[in-house]
Amino acid sequence: MASNKKGEKIKEKSKRRPASQWAVAWRRFKRNKAGVFGLIIVMAVFFVGIFGSFFAPYPARPNKDAIKPFYKGDVRKPPSWLDPEEPNNFKYLFGTTPIGTDVFSDVIHGTKYTIYVGLLVTAITMALSIVVGAIAGFYGRWVDNLLMRISEVFLVFPALLFILVFVRIFTLTVGDPFLTIPIINIQIPAGLTIVVVILGLFNWASNARMIRGEFLRIRELEFIEAERALGASNTRIIFRHILPNLLSSIIVVSSLTIAYAILLEAAVSFLGFGDVNTITWGQILQENFSEMRIVWWAEIFPGLAILLTVFGFNLLGDGLSDALNPRLRD
Repeated sequence: MASNKKGEKIKEKSKRRPASQWAVAWRRFKRNKAGVFGLIIVMAVFFVGIFGSFFAPYPARPNKDAIKPFYKGDVRKPPSWLDPEEPNNFKYLFGTTPIGTDVFSDVIHGTKYTIYVGLLVTAITMALSIVVGAIAGFYGRWVDNLLMRISEVFLVFPALLFILVFVRIFTLTVGDPFLTIPIINIQIPAGLTIVVVILGLFNWASNARMIRGEFLRIRELEFIEAERALGASNTRIIFRHILPNLLSSIIVVSSLTIAYAILLEAAVSFLGFGDVNTITWGQILQENFSEMRIVWWAEIFPGLAILLTVFGFNLLGDGLSDALNPRLRD
């Protein structure tokens, strides 16, 4: 009887399907405490960005109610935890700015634009990187030489300087600060969108070279040669066989690109080249920098928000890199 039970258990185990690549990756990721901590930070940032307007004490600018503290005379007020008139309510958690806005509300409202910047810059960057890297790596020869020489131009030129110049030129030509998408009736900031597009166009070269190197490696593997022998088209080989094998690397690079995009936009806004009609964390730093010694809280809290968000995406990227690395074994 015991031998029969053992045999049944062995048969049941043999019938079980092996864990998929993503299930194995998730199991590895859960063991990485730093990666899980980064995921928690990223999820918190997305939560604040999506639902922050519901619990922000004051609306976002340019709404006139955003400067209510100014009308109350609460300008340059340090962080105060409780309202003396209403003891159960918080007053100015992060203090107020020299122009009379609540820093806590500004940071909350700036979160959604931070997410907007990070995701859109990454989408543009990775789309260009995948297209250029795939064409150069798969077809090689003169196509590869031409595209890699173009990418080297973007790598050699001082990208930040060109970004600042182009941002200033295009933002000065913007009339309406917000653009409305007709089909879904959503308003997007025109100036910030121009900044995002330019950031994406100037940051694809390094990722494209990485993807090109992976294409060169994978296209010489035996299963690709077998597909060619069976008469598969180049499009099928690229989209059905090579790109799926690069998906883990693309996910990791994308998470790190989001962190870099957030940091770069904050630097552009801090230098005074951002969209003045949109409240971002970098814009908050730029507005209050001249009075940093007096209103230090207006610089500390947006700076901490940038630091924590970039730190979270970097931890998440490192955790994903370890989890999705096929060379690692359980």
